[in-house]
Order: sequence, then structure tokens, then C-alpha cells
Amino acid sequence: MTALPLYLDPALPVASRVADLVARMTLAEKVGQMMQLNAQDGVEHLVSDLHVGSILHASPDRVRQAHELTATTRLQIPLIVAEDAIHGHSFSHGATIFPTQLAMAATWDPDLLERVARATAIEVAATGIHWTFSPVLCITRDLRWGRVSETFGEDPFLIGELASAMVRGYQGDGLGDPTAILATAKHFAGYSETQGGRDASEADISRRKLRSWFLPPFERVAREGCRTFMLGYQSMDGVPITMNEWLLNDVLRGEWGYPGTLVTDWDNVGRMVWEQHVQPDHAHAAAAAVRAGNDMIMATAEFFDGAQAAVRDGLLDEALIDAAVGRILTLKFELGLFEDPRRPDPAHQAEVLGSRRHADLNLDVARRSLVLLANDGALPLAGGLTAGPDGRARAGDQPARTIAVVGPNADDPHTQLGDWAGNSGQVDWLPDGHPRAMTQTVLDGFRAHVPTGWSVTHARGSDILTLGLDPDGQFGPDGQPRPPFVLPAEPDSALIAQAVAAAQTADYVVAVVGDRIELVGEGRSTATLDLVGGQVALLDALATTGTPLVVVMISSKPLVLPPSARDAAAIIWAANPGMRGGRAIAELALGLIEPTGRLPLSFAAHAGQLPVYYNQIHGQHGSRYADLTQRPPFAFGEGLSYTTVEYADLRVLTPSLRSGETVRAQVTVHNTGTRPTRETVQVYLRDTVTSVTWAEKELKAYRQVDLAPGERRTVEIELPVDDCTLVDAAGRRVVEPGDFELLVGPSARDEVLQRAGFTVRT
Repeated sequence: MTALPLYLDPALPVASRVADLVARMTLAEKVGQMMQLNAQDGVEHLVSDLHVGSILHASPDRVRQAHELTATTRLQIPLIVAEDAIHGHSFSHGATIFPTQLAMAATWDPDLLERVARATAIEVAATGIHWTFSPVLCITRDLRWGRVSETFGEDPFLIGELASAMVRGYQGDGLGDPTAILATAKHFAGYSETQGGRDASEADISRRKLRSWFLPPFERVAREGCRTFMLGYQSMDGVPITMNEWLLNDVLRGEWGYPGTLVTDWDNVGRMVWEQHVQPDHAHAAAAAVRAGNDMIMATAEFFDGAQAAVRDGLLDEALIDAAVGRILTLKFELGLFEDPRRPDPAHQAEVLGSRRHADLNLDVARRSLVLLANDGALPLAGGLTAGPDGRARAGDQPARTIAVVGPNADDPHTQLGDWAGNSGQVDWLPDGHPRAMTQTVLDGFRAHVPTGWSVTHARGSDILTLGLDPDGQFGPDGQPRPPFVLPAEPDSALIAQAVAAAQTADYVVAVVGDRIELVGEGRSTATLDLVGGQVALLDALATTGTPLVVVMISSKPLVLPPSARDAAAIIWAANPGMRGGRAIAELALGLIEPTGRLPLSFAAHAGQLPVYYNQIHGQHGSRYADLTQRPPFAFGEGLSYTTVEYADLRVLTPSLRSGETVRAQVTVHNTGTRPTRETVQVYLRDTVTSVTWAEKELKAYRQVDLAPGERRTVEIELPVDDCTLVDAAGRRVVEPGDFELLVGPSARDEVLQRAGFTVRT
């Protein structure tokens, strides 16, 4: 009887199994293990000829075929199947699509996001996929960037809190858990620091600046145990991240001791040849990427021949290949794929995909993600209603009302889901997107939840855009199709007239505006933040009717609102609120739920005002323009309630401290209104005198407090002195002794913050 190879013995330590398997592999098999290729054009060549270690963008049929082919290979090394499950199982028919990451960030609730990631992992694992490219830890600094909706906003601390929660949710109780999937922290690092908001442009960023704000969220999730990091497309100081040995080897692997696996973004290695022109051919590009510490090479088929040539020609030590393959195989052994390759399980899919439990969670997240930005008292409609057992509002003795729901996004399920969902363009097997019945639009929400006897009318009112071919051609230098070119739709007088007529015969008009998927995502940055197409003309016309106007913005990023919207009776920002978002918006407007969302990033008054993030370093003349101040119309942390909360009596209980101790303080919050609320008490820090320029204030902690009408509570605040840091001129993160201020309140605006001082001694 022939003994099994050591690598197939589950009783052996993982390191021993990895060493045995690597020793049995040919160079071609090792190089293949380092490749992750697009499965949309078929899998047989990838598995049988290129020995790939991973596939992505595989339809359900191709996932099954890939598993079957792998079982016929010489060593039968299982695949890791990957997909962009960014805010739910993006491209699985019937899966739960949650609000986008930016929308979820408005909840400021790590526990809620951990539950979202856990639900997503359960659905993903049932379909035979092991790896998601989420969460995104990029910092939004320029709102024109196309990938704002994928971020948690503008603050490094909040990003670290929420990203760590999602990592915990995805990876569960450990990779041995059959519902655990690999989390990915991306895009390492500084990818969002663009030129002019253009995606994947050179990041003009110093190493000190990188250490100050862009690296801390990544260090946080590295210590949380996030098993994979994805690299950004961009270069810094002229060096593409893909070959940036300082960032990958010195900092990530060295200073942080990160043992996990690195994956490039799409064709990063190839881009060094055909786009960035920093390598003469794929052999040199492969050598540079592997020397810098990359393990999995995404979507660069030329790596197969290039890496082998690099070894043969002495450009690359095969031992570095072995180390990279060892990290990939370690994941596979720890996932238990050699014993159970975790193939698709149709029976389990029927139980968990789009389950009632996940739909209920989705509704909770959508409700919590909504941010009430302005309200003159028009909301809640009719003074607020109560819900009956069927979820429909009850009007009591109030007269019947008519609500006109208008606007291009009022009944658009695809925009409501946002990017990385269904037919958003990344895959080809869901041309019609997710089942329409799973998504409740704003129009659906009002029709289902207004009181019996009330009327809901509808008019589209305007179009947003049409599409044309890119003037530079349909395909880019890499052969990938370019996104179509957006042409703003002209205002349509007939559509506007229909919406105006609906508004004139209604008691309230709810105008749902924003952007569309063609203006969102990778390679789709925008030169403007204005409402595109006929939307401004529509809002201007609605404002003249005299009917109370509620503006709902469903958009991938903060957009610039015209005066007719800024002067509306109320404004709700819904980001992309997912499948249950329409119901949540209707419930909020009707007063069936309380508005509790808070902005994870600041709005701009004009695209030329950028950047407007709250924790900037102020310059002597850099705080305003001649014709515009830097004051944002809506600031980081802001969000209204249907009540009012007063802050008072901030006291620091530990006025003098040393390193290793904890600042303790108290503040009183008082719900002075008649409705309950959940208040997000935000704690900022100001270092009053610093050895280097530094942000005027930074978020360091927050507490969410539920307050009944009239309730007054003392909120306890704790902040470790060792978190009161800055990065000095030498690039070291240190606590400088001296005077500090705690600033506590409902947002980052200076005028609403309570202040109290303390001193850090040597």
C-alpha cells in the first residue's frame, strides 16, 4: 500500500505540509500557484496549462468546472476562488446586497458591520468562494474620485474601527470555520491620494504623510489578523506600489511583522511594462514584483512565462518564489481546502442566500445608514406616524395626504444597490442584475408604508445621462474595454411638467436625485460634483410649486446641491442604501424610525472647494478662496435627529498624566425633545503646540448613547495617553509632552464642541 504524501496528512503541522508540497512542485507549478486569473473566458487553460492557484470572476458553472479540473491535476492542489463581495455577495443571483461601504460607515457602528460581514461570508462560502476583496481602507480626500463609495470616508480612526469589524466578520472564528472567508485590506497604501481626483494616478505623498494618516488603518487590521492585503495601482515617489520594497518589505513585513499574503490589483505587474514603463519586459517585471514581496499576481497571464524566464536568466532567486508559494499554500491548508475544497453547496445556498434573517439585518443597516442633513420641521411627514403590525403607517384621525415621489432615482433599483452589485459592469453572467423583487425602491417604500387611504403619485421628472464611446477608443492599451463616456441628459420640459403637476396636487413632494452607476467606480472619476443632466432644472421647478420639498440624495458620494435643494424643507442623504433602502427612506420620512446616521465625510459647496476633509493642516493663506470659504455645507460627523440633544459640563478627571495612563473625562448629554434618539458622542483631540505641523483636531473615540425623550446622561470618556500621538519630522509616531485639549460634541464643527484641557508630562 502506497503511503500518502506528507502534504496530504492533516495530522501534520501546516508548515511541514507546505514544505513537503513545495519540494514536490516544478517551477511552472510554483509560478502557476502565484497566479490569479480572470475566469470569465473559461477555466480549462488556466487550471490545466497554467496551474493557477486562484481564479476570480467565475460564474457558478465555471466554479464547478474549475474544481472538477483541479481534481485531475498532478498534485491536486485546490483552488482559492475569489470574488469582489464588497457589500454583500455582489454577483451571486439572489444574494443579499447591503448598503455600500460608505453608506454603512454612516452608522458609525462596528458591531453592525461585523454582522454584515458575517452574513456576507455565510452566503459567499455557500457558493464555493473563499476570498473577498474587502474591506477598503482608502481615505477619501478628493470627492471627484470614482471609488468614494467603496471607502469608509475621510477619517483614519473611524476607518480602522469599521474595517477591523468587517475583518472579524469575514474571517469568523478562524479559517477552519467552513463559513469563514479570507478578508482583504485594500488598497495598500495611499491609493486614494489622487491627482485631480483621477483614479490610479500618481500619489504625491511623502513617507511622513503616509505614516501619519494612510498607514494606521492598515496597521490596525494587520494586527487584527487580516490574512491578505491588496496593493494599489499607483506609484509613490516614482515607484509603483507593486515593486515598492520600502513599503512592502521594510514597513509591512519588517516593522509590522505581517505574515499574511499579498495580492496585486488587476494586472499591476503587467502595468509596469505597458503603462508605467518602469520595466522592459515581463521577466523583469515579475522579478521586481516577487522581490518586493508579492505573492498572488492578479490578472497578468504573462507572469507565467515572465517569472520562469526571470529565474532562468538569474534575475530572480527561486527561493523567493518558494516563499511566496509557501504563503499561498499556508492559506489553503489553514482553510482546510485539501480535506474539503469547499465546493458550491446548492442546498445550503437555498437556505442562506437572501435569507429572511439577512434581509432583516439589511433593513437595520439601511435604516441606520440614513443621514438627515436638513429639516425645517417638515419631517416627519404629518408630524410623525406609528407603525401597524403590517409595517404600514397608521394615520389615526389625520386626514388623508398625497405624496408625490419624483426624480430619476425614485424607482431605480440598480442605483440604489450601487457599484459592485449585479449588473454594475464587472461580470457578464447577471445582465439584468439581482431579482427586481428583492429591492425596494423609494417609490416601492412609500407605496407599501403610507397609511391606508393616503395616495402616492410618481413622475420621473428628469433623466441623468446618456452614453457615448470614449473619444480615445473603445479599448485601452491593455485590451480592456474603456468605460463608456457620460453625456449629461438635457432637461426635458415634458418630464419636468409631469413632475410639477404631481407636486402641485400633492401635500408633499419627495424628489429622489443623485448619480448613476455610469458615474461611479474604478476608472469613473468625475470632473464635477454637480447633479448631472436635468436634475437641477427639475429641483428648480419643484421649488416654485410651494409644496413642501423633501430632497433624497441617493449617490455614491457627497454631491453639490443647487440652491433650490439647499433651501428645501428637508434633505436626506442615503448614499447607496442597498436592497432595503427604499423602505428605510420611506419609514424615516413618515417618522416610523428615528434618523441616527452621521456623516463619515464632509460635503463640498463646490468642486473647486476641494479638499474639505475636517482634519486638514491649515496654512497661513490656505483656509479659503477669494470667493469661497472652506466651510463645508455639511461637516464630518453631522446628522440631525427628530429631537435636540444638548452637551454640557465637559470635565477632565485626570488633568495631568504620563505615558501608559488613561485620560478620563465626562460630558452630559440631554435629550431636550419629545422623541427618542441615538446620539453619537464624538471625541476629538487637539495637541496645542507641536514640533511639526499637525491636524488641528483628530477623532480619537466616540460613544453611541440611546436617549429617551427628556433623558439626561453622563457619558464616560476614556482615551489612552499613548493614543495622543503625532508623527515627528523623523517619521516616528510619538507622544509629545505638553498641553492637549479634548473636544467633545455631535460633529467636527468647532462651534458645537465642548473643550477641556489636560497635560502630558515627561
